[in-house]
Amino acid sequence: MALLLGLILGYAAIKFKVKGNPLIDQIDAILPQTQCGQCDYPGCRPYAEAIANGEAQINQCPPGGQDGVDALAELLNVETMTINDEHGETKPKRVAVVDESVCIGCTLCIQACPVDAFVGASKVMTTVIADECTGCDLCIPVCPVDCIDMVELKPTLRNFVPDIGELANAY
Repeated sequence: MALLLGLILGYAAIKFKVKGNPLIDQIDAILPQTQCGQCDYPGCRPYAEAIANGEAQINQCPPGGQDGVDALAELLNVETMTINDEHGETKPKRVAVVDESVCIGCTLCIQACPVDAFVGASKVMTTVIADECTGCDLCIPVCPVDCIDMVELKPTLRNFVPDIGELANAY
């Protein structure tokens, strides 16, 4: 009888095991997923883990803005804070655009992009997958020929996904 009960409990422990901390997943879902590092963490998931573990404040994410801070405060049932300006300024949603006539194909932007939004190869013009770009600005300082601009996106009915026509008209 004890052996059978032990087997049932062992199976239940494996079958119904909670993978990870659900609070971290909820915090991560609120964060903007820019992976920009402005919060002093290498990405949104590590920042979410630090918040859940009490190692970071909820106001360190400029891309999330004050709305993000308020949402985190509500989720965690803590008092809201103002966004910490030491981590950067809150900006509207933007996307990188490469000036193809200037790009030399150095691939430094590809290496710097935390979300793999750039496509190209050495000595070949690089382009941006607009739907993947989070507007984190990490590609700007590494470009040796200054061929990358950040273009502000206007909200559309397509859930704030950039419209190719808007990007083409940016230049």
